[in-house]
Amino acid sequence: MKPLRSLSGLIDFECAARWGSFKLAARELHKTPAAVSLQVKQLEETVGFPLFVRHPRHISLTAKGEELAIAIGRMLGDLRAKVGALQRGDEESVLRISTTHSFAIKWLVPRMHRFTRQYPELDIRIDSNDAPVDLEADTTDVAIRYGTVRDGDPALLFRERLVPVYSPELLAEGQPDLTLADLAQQPLLCEKSPESWLQLLNENRALKGKYDFSRGYSHWGVLVQAAVAGQGVALVPYGIACQDIASGALRQISCRSAPFDMGYRFLANPHKESMRKVQRFRAWMVSEMEGMQRALDEA
Repeated sequence: MKPLRSLSGLIDFECAARWGSFKLAARELHKTPAAVSLQVKQLEETVGFPLFVRHPRHISLTAKGEELAIAIGRMLGDLRAKVGALQRGDEESVLRISTTHSFAIKWLVPRMHRFTRQYPELDIRIDSNDAPVDLEADTTDVAIRYGTVRDGDPALLFRERLVPVYSPELLAEGQPDLTLADLAQQPLLCEKSPESWLQLLNENRALKGKYDFSRGYSHWGVLVQAAVAGQGVALVPYGIACQDIASGALRQISCRSAPFDMGYRFLANPHKESMRKVQRFRAWMVSEMEGMQRALDEA
């Protein structure tokens, strides 16, 4: 294995990989196509494997070239973000938050005005992505992640609870609310599989009966929206539905909860966790989650 003793050619290679063309890469880099091609060739000699397949009229990445292009693109993205922040002097004024689609849409975004009212000087950047993120990357300050949780975890923000909810549109004329006894007459909406519904019904000794588990959804946020639209009774995490419950768009069926070991954790970039913006956001998240926990306990 030859050690990579120089970064020469990495920028040229990343640019050519992004454009799929030495000519277009040269235009961006203000070089000649021959100069870009030479830099890439020298990089190939250094790493010891071809990065491109050179066709008469175009180039295409090899399998290893594609992997390297992804890694270098991520590295250069972080580097450019860091240089840009240092040039602007805004490292403390920009807060980059990564979280899941459902949590961003149904919990975080509807509340962010309360945080920005306290700290209007902060520029908030929210990246909603269900894929894991590199917490040490300069493009992420904090991440709110949903997954298995345990008591005593210092990163734990909120332990979720699944609650059955429905739109008031499902009520018959004169009917005050739905109960567990009404579930057999309604479509039961679930996330991916009816397993959680079966656990809740078992917890409430209501397994007997024929239930219509006819509709499944891949995201909690979509499932909550289906319930708001009156498509059936949905079993959803309280945190994702709490705004709609508070507004009256959804009502909650009173029953015992089934065991559920999922929740939200606050994760900070280890290089930034002591920064004031991160500490302020953490304190605000803890306060908001405590308020949501009180509402859940009262319900």
